[in-house]
Amino acid sequence: GALVAALLAVDDIAAAAAAVEELDRVAAELDSTYLRAVATESDGALLHARGEPDAAVAVLRTAWRAWQALGAPYESARVRLRIARACHESGDDEAAAVELEDARATFAQLGAAPALAQAEAMVGRSEEVRPGGLTPRELEVVRYLATGATNREIADALVISEKTVARHLSNTYMKLDVGSRAAATAWAYEHGVV
Repeated sequence: GALVAALLAVDDIAAAAAAVEELDRVAAELDSTYLRAVATESDGALLHARGEPDAAVAVLRTAWRAWQALGAPYESARVRLRIARACHESGDDEAAAVELEDARATFAQLGAAPALAQAEAMVGRSEEVRPGGLTPRELEVVRYLATGATNREIADALVISEKTVARHLSNTYMKLDVGSRAAATAWAYEHGVV
């Protein structure tokens, strides 16, 4: 599970898919409830990373039920954060808010300060008005872009790959109907994004 998370964090989807396949196989062979929960969560994370938020939500809800059955509140709440992200990306902000609030409450009850801070940051982003129809991550990229940061600097600041930064910029240019970094920067200043 940790390997899948690490590979997804660096946008190595192919290697993550291979790791998920191996994890699924091992979980089936050992018939372990714990490993099935880890494998199902990894399956959902992979679907989300592949840009399939609706499918990810369905699989992640199965993972959440598995963690609940195991009596693992921290893992359950962590999966609910994933569900909230996927719901938000699929346009179901109401479900995302419910999942996020439940995750926050669990982290607070457990005293899991770093996870609670992550959930609190997500609340702030989800309540933010997003001009231009940009996703929260695209807005972050545009903000860095407007400061004159290079793709490498943006990637380092956001702890993502340069390839992911390029993909976000491409999506942003298309949504804003601009064709250059300078035009995107001008748009950011005109719309108070910076």
